Order: sequence, then C-alpha cells, then structure tokens
Amino acid sequence: MNKQERRMELSKFLRSRRARLTPERVGIPLTRRRRTPGLRREEIAELAGVSTAWYTYLEQGRDVHVSRSVLESIADALQLSRDERIHLAWLADQPLPPDVPPLVETLSPAYQRVLDLMELGPAYVTGRRTDILAWNRAASLIFADFAAIPERERNMLRLLFTESDFRQRFPARELFALETLSSFRATASQYLSDPHIAGFVEALKRESPEFRQAWEGQQVQRQCSRWREIEHPLVGKLILEIASFQISGDPDLKCCVYSAEPGSETEYKLKELLEDQRQTQYAPPSLLHTTLLTTWP
Repeated sequence: MNKQERRMELSKFLRSRRARLTPERVGIPLTRRRRTPGLRREEIAELAGVSTAWYTYLEQGRDVHVSRSVLESIADALQLSRDERIHLAWLADQPLPPDVPPLVETLSPAYQRVLDLMELGPAYVTGRRTDILAWNRAASLIFADFAAIPERERNMLRLLFTESDFRQRFPARELFALETLSSFRATASQYLSDPHIAGFVEALKRESPEFRQAWEGQQVQRQCSRWREIEHPLVGKLILEIASFQISGDPDLKCCVYSAEPGSETEYKLKELLEDQRQTQYAPPSLLHTTLLTTWP
C-alpha cells in the first residue's frame, strides 16, 4: 500500500468514525434536525483543537503532516478505542515498530502434538493472514476437513466470506465473519504494506462482495464473542466456548480452542461423534455407516 492509498484509507476511516458520533454523545446541544448522521467536520476540529480547514484537508486524504500530539487529540475527539488508535497511527504514517518481521510463519511440531492431545476440544492455529496453519482431529470433525481444502483456500477469512461448508455450519455466520475481519484488521494493519497481506486483501475483495463491503466499514476490534453455536450435519446443534492464546515467540500466531461445558448435551454429542469416527476408521466397508446418538439421554 503506497502513501496515496494509505491517505485514502485514512480518509475513509476518519469519515466512518465521525459518522458514528452523535452531538449528545460529545456534549453538543442539538439545536435543529440534521440531514446527515454523525458530527460535522468543524465540530470534530473544534473538539480536537485544530482548524476546520486543516482537518478537512486530512479527511479528504490530502498530503498534510500530522504530529503525534495532534493525532492523539483527533483520536480523543472521535472517541476511538485502543485498537482504533493503533490503526489510526498506522494510517497516518506514524513510525512503525522496528524490525517488522516478513510473512514467514512456521509452527513447531510441539504445537501440533499439543493440539492432538486435546481430543475433546476442537482447536486450530491461525497466522497473521488468518491462514489455518494447524488443527486437530476434533476440529476436522466439527468444522471441516481442513486437510481436504486446498492450501490457498484454507484461510479463515476466505472460508467465512465465501459460500464454504465451513461457513454454513455457523448460524451466526455474518457475525463470526465480521468479528474475524475486525480482529484481523486490528492486528494486521501494520503489515498492510506487505505484498502478501495487501495482495490477499485485494484478491478477497474481488472474490467476495460481502468482504469488500465489510472492509470498507473500517471496523477494528480485537475482542470476539465468547461462545459459538454450530449446526453439525450429524449431531445437530453444538454450543462451544472459545479460548484464544498467542503462540510464544510469535504474537501473530493464534490458537483457538473450543470446549463444551462439562456435563452438557454438547459434551455428550462430541464424545459420541469422536467415538463413532474412531470406530468407523477401522471398521470393514460393510460397517462404514454411522449410527450417531443425537439426542440427550
């Protein structure tokens, strides 16, 4: 992403954050009906302590210098979250952290062994670009046969923003997709100049109108839902709690583990599904039909 493209992204981001504010939220008396949502440019400029003309130039994507202190004032005026402030700093061409690593993601075999030990907990590891780098048997049974998905398509954002079998298993698929995108944008914003990241984003924009629209929404958020509901084709409804961990030595690698509440119907179904798969794996061809228990005793 070159400087001009970054300024255009900054322009979109500032407009979107200004549009979500209301006069009441920032303490401005509402004197008459407004034709457009959000605050006016001059109101943000006044709150930030800058001239209206200068803020207008910034929001229009013009080549103006922004100091760190002024940027913080604008972030305060727009009531940005911590993640949004990081994203704003990157878009405004503030210095990035030194020694930003290239997109080379390797996973120690030890992590795969740990995943395999979690028999009842579907788990996977994603990278900076949300590529699915590793998973366990339970994840393949609950979510999708990741090994059968071509490596280029084995990506969380691509699976959620295209008509994949993976996406169809989540009743709240739109929310899951938006949360994953918001989290990706928050953590990967400093790498958008990397051709691996920028190329991936542009390709997915072409493939998915839904992704393109969501990307233009400029949402930045690290925290996602705590629970996911899954509609499995064999055992029906599953309710799983999510726990996420960063991989030691590479904070861009994230492990997501799904677990069932002890004693719940979901836990019972998981055990039945895994046990049935274990039995049919070694059964003769004539017995390779599944007889899953899908009701709670």
